[in-house]
Amino acid sequence: MAEITAKMVAELREKTGAGMMDCKKMLTEAAGDVAKAEELLKQKGLAAAAKKSSRAATEGAVTSYIHGGGKIGVLLEVNCETDFAARNEGFQQLVRDLAMQVAAAAPLYVRREEIPAELVQKELELVKQQLREQKKPEAMLEKIAAGKLDRFYSEVCLLEQPFVKDDKRKVGEVVTAAVAKIGENIQVRRFTRFALGEGLEKKVENYAEEVAKAAGAVK
Repeated sequence: MAEITAKMVAELREKTGAGMMDCKKMLTEAAGDVAKAEELLKQKGLAAAAKKSSRAATEGAVTSYIHGGGKIGVLLEVNCETDFAARNEGFQQLVRDLAMQVAAAAPLYVRREEIPAELVQKELELVKQQLREQKKPEAMLEKIAAGKLDRFYSEVCLLEQPFVKDDKRKVGEVVTAAVAKIGENIQVRRFTRFALGEGLEKKVENYAEEVAKAAGAVK
């Protein structure tokens, strides 16, 4: 049996955020293989999150995040089951990280189920048209388009985006890890992102023309 050292436990805990006992247990099951233990913890977290996902989450926090000296602002609501968990430092850190994610990556929806069906269909048809222009076999279009649609989801859905602090994990996986660690159902409910001047038509000044007009007026 492989020796499970404190250093190995600490390394796994640092990578996953799981508790020390869980890390030691998974390392033991994985015979000291850190990568395998990490995968076991991930599976355990997914199972735990699935069990908790139907439980009511009506507590939580609303947070704000301002970036770039006031150029970008985010309001975000994340729910959990109890006020006790809402005050947990791990939960508070998750909420801050998610707000920063929204500011940096500009998602449009929390999850893919929120995207209007007509928008998904429009994106799918656009992808198929591009594939036809590339002379891809018609029989392969659906399969290839489905893969490209996943890329679309990873761009517009918060939970499917690569996490800005660790792009090897999706945001949804970060939330799942928090569920496993905190022990409560956690749901990202909604967010709003503001970018200064977004949607406004900015007046383009022709400074050379203005100077010429001013010079003409002096004459």
